[in-house]
Amino acid sequence: MPTLIPSSEDVRVYEFAVMVKPDLDQKAESTLLSEVEALFTEASGKLLFKDSWSKRGLAYKIGGYMEAKFIIYYFELDPSKVREIDHQLRLQKGVLRHLMVIPPKGYEAVSYEAKYEDWLKNRETIAQVRTRKREEKMQQTVVSQAKRTSKRLETKVKEEVKKPLQMHELDKQLDKLISDDDLKL
Repeated sequence: MPTLIPSSEDVRVYEFAVMVKPDLDQKAESTLLSEVEALFTEASGKLLFKDSWSKRGLAYKIGGYMEAKFIIYYFELDPSKVREIDHQLRLQKGVLRHLMVIPPKGYEAVSYEAKYEDWLKNRETIAQVRTRKREEKMQQTVVSQAKRTSKRLETKVKEEVKKPLQMHELDKQLDKLISDDDLKL
């Protein structure tokens, strides 16, 4: 992504966010965008970066619309031409709103539409989140049961080791160990 640095001291880098009506067909939208870009070229502006977003919801109605298409432009312009461009953008029929800001020095333009598309591809659906949480819970349950079982076995073994062997039990175990049944003689 390009870092936005002005080419000379006479110009500045500006970010223009333009909201376009969402119901325009492709031909009308491309005509409108070419007219908007022509405004900048007439003002001897240099296009540095353009990021076209898909339809996005609005926080409130603007011109009767609850959605709009956003186009973010980064232009290098003479500061004296900004008011003229602002006035011309207000007169454009397909433009709902526009906003102009000066990005900070060393600002790097990023394609948020590409990041949004990546997010859509890689996001987890609600069902996937529920399944993952259910599996994690089952795994935790199995681990805790295994720990309890191993503790029970440890205590049982310790108790058996602590018990003193009775003499007759010791004799039985010795007879079993040295019996000829296992040797098959």
